[in-house]
Amino acid sequence: MIEEVQESSPQMEEKLANRLFQEEVGSPIPISEVSLEGGERVKTGISELDRVLGGGLVPGSVVLVGGDPGIGKSTLLLQALNHVAENRDNVLYVSAEESLQQTKLRGTRLNADSKNLYLIAETSIERVLKQIKALDPSIVVIDSIQTMFTSLLQSAPGSVSQVREVAAKLMYLSKGTNISTIFIGHVTKDGAIAGPKVLEHMVDTVLYFEGDGGTPYRILRAVKNRFGSTNEIGVFEMKASGLQEVINPSELFLAERPKHEPGSVVIASIEGTRPILVEIQALVSYSSLGVPRRTTIGVDHNRVSLLVAVLEKKVGLQLHNQDVFVNVAGGVKLNEPAIDLGLITALASSFKNKPIDPATIVFGEVGLAGEIRTVSQAELRVNEAAKLGFKRVILPKKNHSRLKGDSPIETIGVSNVGESLEMILDH
Repeated sequence: MIEEVQESSPQMEEKLANRLFQEEVGSPIPISEVSLEGGERVKTGISELDRVLGGGLVPGSVVLVGGDPGIGKSTLLLQALNHVAENRDNVLYVSAEESLQQTKLRGTRLNADSKNLYLIAETSIERVLKQIKALDPSIVVIDSIQTMFTSLLQSAPGSVSQVREVAAKLMYLSKGTNISTIFIGHVTKDGAIAGPKVLEHMVDTVLYFEGDGGTPYRILRAVKNRFGSTNEIGVFEMKASGLQEVINPSELFLAERPKHEPGSVVIASIEGTRPILVEIQALVSYSSLGVPRRTTIGVDHNRVSLLVAVLEKKVGLQLHNQDVFVNVAGGVKLNEPAIDLGLITALASSFKNKPIDPATIVFGEVGLAGEIRTVSQAELRVNEAAKLGFKRVILPKKNHSRLKGDSPIETIGVSNVGESLEMILDH
């Protein structure tokens, strides 16, 4: 306890800062004279990972990957390193939690056996930095950042000061040598990356690997990216031979959809540049409790409460004494406003016990006055629905009027919640 107090003192902070910024300061130059040579992104050979990164790894960038234990972080990055190594680039995998033999066993299962893929089992950052300088790899993976330590500090690995110092040393090496560095990070019980929050501020990109332990599907999501969008997601399926990319996630998420069942509707969502069709399920049932339950998985709890209020006020559905459960099938998390109409439709369908035509999809934002508001990239959503065999799309009226050319499927524009429910549930 005394150690930690001493290390967090202003004197210790000043010593750390002086040590980290000892390097020579270069002279300022005009931005027009900055060379972009050698700045091409490094393709990992895994298109879903490259998509989330913004097109590949930027040389000199630092990436932090977090996720639950056993979710597949090490597997994904070992596969990616092997793809890069097959293109004759030296890459280094630093295992601070497993022996070389244990890492080799995983590599054998993944067919990761390139001669340019180097392994080291080490927890001392000083010894790791020495090996990095000797090997000069294009990519380094540190698995995991919380188990590394520096001998300059006396605290245990994983402490705030150790994690911050180790990350800073690797970051300065990465920026100075154009080596792309990837940290694997532990997560807390709440799902946040363990360690100081400054760790996320220091790195260029923060990725979260998500998934339900009961299903083989995994979703890679960017929550920070200095070199690309944070709206992109990558979808994978865990198999015995490793993680396999899911090229068409819509088919995956709709594979087990029940048809002609009340409370089930398909919505068209946009994740980054990719349209995804996802099933939303709602269950509305009479509550014997004084305060009915409102349970949501995959969507914002407050958004559902707001839409329940809209249904009561604008449509007249008496939901004040009903338990409401909402789930996004497949473990996907949706947060764009375009899913509002899907939520409204699923809730009304379950409450009225009326199934929705399985060949129909819906999308649109719902306002507090019950109006259906326009959303972005409507044409992309419609084309994705047509590609998967849907016959009808219910969308905002203004989006409908702006569709270019002949639509491949029937499109119906609606302007308010009452009109949309009448169109969907009474036909």
